[in-house]
Amino acid sequence: MTGVILGGLPALAAAATIARALIRRRPSGLARPTAVCALLSLTTTATATTGPSSFWKLPEAALLLLLIAAVTRWSPVRELRVAVPLAVLAVAVWPAPLVDGGFLERTGAASFWLLPALGAAAVGAYPRRMDLRRRAAVGEARRAQRLQLSRDLHDFVAHDVSGIVVQAQAARFVAATDPSQAVLALERIEKAGLNALETMDRTIRMLDEEEAPDTLLQPPGVHRLAALVDDFTDSNGTATRLLLPPDVLEAFTDAPETSAVAYRIVVEALTNIRRHAPRAPRAEVRFVHAPGGVELHVTNEASRTPPGPRTGPLRRGGGRGLPALAERAEALGGTLTAGPYEKDGWRLVAVLPLRTARTIPAKEPK
Repeated sequence: MTGVILGGLPALAAAATIARALIRRRPSGLARPTAVCALLSLTTTATATTGPSSFWKLPEAALLLLLIAAVTRWSPVRELRVAVPLAVLAVAVWPAPLVDGGFLERTGAASFWLLPALGAAAVGAYPRRMDLRRRAAVGEARRAQRLQLSRDLHDFVAHDVSGIVVQAQAARFVAATDPSQAVLALERIEKAGLNALETMDRTIRMLDEEEAPDTLLQPPGVHRLAALVDDFTDSNGTATRLLLPPDVLEAFTDAPETSAVAYRIVVEALTNIRRHAPRAPRAEVRFVHAPGGVELHVTNEASRTPPGPRTGPLRRGGGRGLPALAERAEALGGTLTAGPYEKDGWRLVAVLPLRTARTIPAKEPK
């Protein structure tokens, strides 16, 4: 009678472990009790003989299979590394003392019972892996969202804020001598501030809404470049010319992603002109034909010496503007380069493909 009770001890412990986890609803704490149950099972297997005590071994193995699946599914990795191998071993070797035969027969029985033990581990591992992949996907989506937010803030808000800084400096410089010009500068500051607020509101709405409408997610494209260039000319004093042929503008209609990247490149280029060449007399934004796409050229002359003292320094430095845009251009299959141009000037050249049914015929830039 004592042998029967001792033989059933691992099965009772395994059943108690499962019941305790169900009552407390804490399946993640099964690893250590499972390891204890497995050690008890191995001990009774090592001392077992054919008799009444062997009655408990089959239900014991069934309960251990449930624990293997549960531990693999919910327990921390550092804990299941011990509990699961012990439980798998206990399930595999339980029939060994009951098999009549030599080493090969017992090894065959252990191999046979190893399969359901591994199957139980696989049953627990599959949903665990799906959870990990889901969490990784959610984390990647959040990182992409933060990256998109930082790019929007850098590309658009920084452009408007730099315009505000320039206009504030200009207003301070002319306020005493020409109040009317100061009033105009204040009007431009107000407009740039409203544009920055609109961009921030759009970005926040995109983050808040789970399924934002397409009109909200669609960034500005080349169709808004004329207004952008006009605002830049008015606020910076740099005579900026936009050369955007109608056929190029029409081709961008079927390539909204390329259009958005082109707009961002122009915004970043004009912002850099404002920061690093605030008194440049002229600048040009020019689109020319390229095989399968377009080339975008943004050039500016060297900054002129201001007629009077500067009322405050422009902010130097910045973020990852051009490198980030170069990555975007490369992702589309294009390129982006920038460097000195003529005498102390600067030029940015971006080659952007247009993946449309209609391709623009290649022409040499004039």
